[in-house]
Amino acid sequence: REQVLIPYNKPFIYLIGAGKRKTNVVWNAHDSITSATFISQADNIMAKSLTFINSYNYPLKSNRNPRTPAVAALIQGDKSAFYRVGFIGLQDTLWDVQGRHYFEQCTIQGAVDFIFGSGQSFYQGCTISVVAGALNGGIGYITAQGRSGYMESNGFVFKDCTITGDGKTYLGRPWRPYARVVFYNTVMPDIVVPQGWDSWYSSGHEDKVTFDEVNCRGLGSDKTRRVNWSNRQSGTQLQQLTSLSYIDAGSWLFST
Repeated sequence: REQVLIPYNKPFIYLIGAGKRKTNVVWNAHDSITSATFISQADNIMAKSLTFINSYNYPLKSNRNPRTPAVAALIQGDKSAFYRVGFIGLQDTLWDVQGRHYFEQCTIQGAVDFIFGSGQSFYQGCTISVVAGALNGGIGYITAQGRSGYMESNGFVFKDCTITGDGKTYLGRPWRPYARVVFYNTVMPDIVVPQGWDSWYSSGHEDKVTFDEVNCRGLGSDKTRRVNWSNRQSGTQLQQLTSLSYIDAGSWLFST
């Protein structure tokens, strides 16, 4: 058991494990900005082939702790990339705080707001593992994005991803007024509720929110009963968001 911290003044660090199922970094703190299992504050960080677990509410079946925010990873630095990395928790698993981030073939597990923050992030070919069955009949939320202003560039883009799991879940809800989330070419099973999205704090101001789904498939991708304030982006806007250049205009990924 250990907590890993990469401070602001330690950029260009490369973490590599033996595999998502073989190398586990485990910590069990909660309810604090300093309690995450992995805290990355520096720019230009890369991690491959390991898993960060917050065990305060995990494993689910044997755990008796009350459900509370328990972060597995807090990513705050710019130009950070993660390849085949696992993030395991129940509530607030991955705090994608700020900066440009890339996640490829990662697994993110949780039930409530388990991918949240104000990062400008691209999730490519990731598995979104929903464990809303642990909520005893409650409905989960995959994302809680925190874009605060219209001119801010941040948002979450999920491309070629797969949603799996149990229970029922929303795709997301806005943590801040201009929240932006796009699911592109993503597999959605019937655990996704027909409404798709929840307005949360933005009730009555949903026109500011950007929640879109494009070319998704699976029983949960049917948009006939989606909330009427989702899926309103133009083709040009969606093309810009779903291109890797959304986070990589300067080609920083190729140097990691």
